[in-house]
Amino acid sequence: MTLHKTPPAVGTDTYTPSERRLARERHRRARTRRATAIAATSTLVTGVVLYFLITGSPGWQRTQETFFSLHYAREALPKVLEGLWLNLRLLLMCGSAVLALGLLLAVARTLRGPVFFPIRALATAYTDFFRGLPLIICLLMVVFGVPALRLEGVTNDPVLLGGAALVLTYSAYVAEVFRAGIESVHPSQRAAARSLGLSSGKTLRFVVLPQAVRRVVPPLLNDLVSLQKDTGLVSIAGAVDAVYAAQIIASKDFNYTPYVVAGLVFVALTIPMTRLTDWVTARMDRRRAQGGLV
Repeated sequence: MTLHKTPPAVGTDTYTPSERRLARERHRRARTRRATAIAATSTLVTGVVLYFLITGSPGWQRTQETFFSLHYAREALPKVLEGLWLNLRLLLMCGSAVLALGLLLAVARTLRGPVFFPIRALATAYTDFFRGLPLIICLLMVVFGVPALRLEGVTNDPVLLGGAALVLTYSAYVAEVFRAGIESVHPSQRAAARSLGLSSGKTLRFVVLPQAVRRVVPPLLNDLVSLQKDTGLVSIAGAVDAVYAAQIIASKDFNYTPYVVAGLVFVALTIPMTRLTDWVTARMDRRRAQGGLV
């Protein structure tokens, strides 16, 4: 009688890892656990050493009372958070305006042909001027200088004027980011689009800009992180944001804990945006390495 082997069922995994591979995986897991334990121990020891060095240093008691008072922190936190709402609104409005104006300036600087020379020159002059002008000077000129003109129909609202100064400065930086992305697109992309019958405008809109924007997302996020921090500078005009709210409380008793609270609030907002930027950058680098990003 002939015996027939029964074939394995469809979808059944018959692979069995070798002993050598299992040993390598056990070694890798053990090495990871050892590295984690060493890092945790090192971090704990460093933290303990820093704690005793800081708390045992001369003047620590006075420093703690001046900058790290729980009483003033509890008093300042609600008002700082209330003022933070203004910073967030400024970030949303100014960020949108900065992206739009920056993209417009970048496109203007990349227009081809002698007929567009005046537009290119004006866009270049704008970006060069506002990139070289310190932001604090731009804020002072707009916030205090514009109301001094007493122009009819021009607002004196410090929030709007401070936001306008932020847009003027940051749009120059964002324009250069967009321009770098546009110029990084290979000329063959334009040539291919034109060969398919697309006009110059459609080539820019449907071929060049989508690739350029994808490439500059990480630096754009970095600029938005910086903008989020610099919204606190509108406090110099008297707008009650998180910084000015902290200043009001600190000026009563000359205790500077509210400034620390406001700073920590801004840090708490900035860190997630920074980590998002790092994640987007790493993701795009992986896609580019795999050939998945043009």
